[in-house]
Amino acid sequence: MSSLNLDDFTDLIERPDGGVRRDAEERRERLTVPPGALGRLDELGEWLSAAQSSVPVRPVERPRVVLFAGDHGVARLGVSARPAGGAAELVRAVLAGESPVAVLARRLDVPVRVIDMALDCDPAELPAEVAGHRVRRGSGRIDIEDALSAEEAERAVRAGMAVADEEADSGTDLVVLGDVSVGGTTPAATLIAALCGTDASVVTGRGGEAIDDLAWMRKCAAVRDALRRARPVLGDQLELLATVGGADLAAMTGFLLQCAVRRTPVILDGVVASAAALVAQRAAFRAPDWWLAGHDSGEPAQAKALDRMALEPLLTHGVKVGEGAGALLALPLVRAAAALSAELPERAADAGSGAESGAESGAESGAEAGAATGAAAAG
Repeated sequence: MSSLNLDDFTDLIERPDGGVRRDAEERRERLTVPPGALGRLDELGEWLSAAQSSVPVRPVERPRVVLFAGDHGVARLGVSARPAGGAAELVRAVLAGESPVAVLARRLDVPVRVIDMALDCDPAELPAEVAGHRVRRGSGRIDIEDALSAEEAERAVRAGMAVADEEADSGTDLVVLGDVSVGGTTPAATLIAALCGTDASVVTGRGGEAIDDLAWMRKCAAVRDALRRARPVLGDQLELLATVGGADLAAMTGFLLQCAVRRTPVILDGVVASAAALVAQRAAFRAPDWWLAGHDSGEPAQAKALDRMALEPLLTHGVKVGEGAGALLALPLVRAAAALSAELPERAADAGSGAESGAESGAESGAEAGAATGAAAAG
């Protein structure tokens, strides 16, 4: 019997400060640029104010990209354009600064952290700071077996929680969350289909590197078979992650929940992050108030999950590469919203209203004083 109950997060997570958000909205009404002229940037600035409990909003100065890495046994069915067990190669590219997310992070001056949860390689091949949280070597093939044991699922969730605490304690003020995986979109689609009550064909996409029709049909079949295994355990999120998730997805779920506890805003990347977020929402309904959807990757399962969580993507560029790249592209937009909210001046009429009121009050006082002087002279 697990000692971890994800439902406990319901009582631990509070929404961003509603009173601060109202103050931010009122301040927005007084700015020189008319309300609505900046579109979603207004909403973003107000959301960030509420998350920070600060008016005006503070700049995002210490963001970090956090990537959870793992291989999935279902990739052996040929459901991915990449070879099964190939996620370690992707991790090495990130660490070497040669992947899209690494290039973008370098240009935006944002550090990248990679956490190995279930890579199918010798941990000695990776830096210690990457391999320190590994739960197992590759997650199970979810169409015929569990992805994780119950104990492994709990360890993975707790590892994600620990990483969230580490980031909050180090001063990270916003996280860009993504995955580095091979085969990860198949369990992600399965989790989303199970939680949204949809069929395999509705949620199955073609992944970051588009697969052909035969591979897509194999992927649909894998999701269908995994769904049969998922439905009996829908009442227990931890058991669901163990059955058809994976170590990276379980860790991301724990990470998202603990980030909400620690009041750390998160930008979600693609379908894998969205699947973990949907599991986290089932555990704690207030948690999505701390997240932004960075972009629309074009994966049907991601669209289904974001709709269920009422999260609207900030960008729609069709970026499918994963690894947090699409969400990282949204970071400058969030920073721009913070800058505009904090630095635009208030309208002169509002700024001078106090002086005008004071002048009127002074005139009234002068008239009253004159009248009193006249009355005294007459007496």
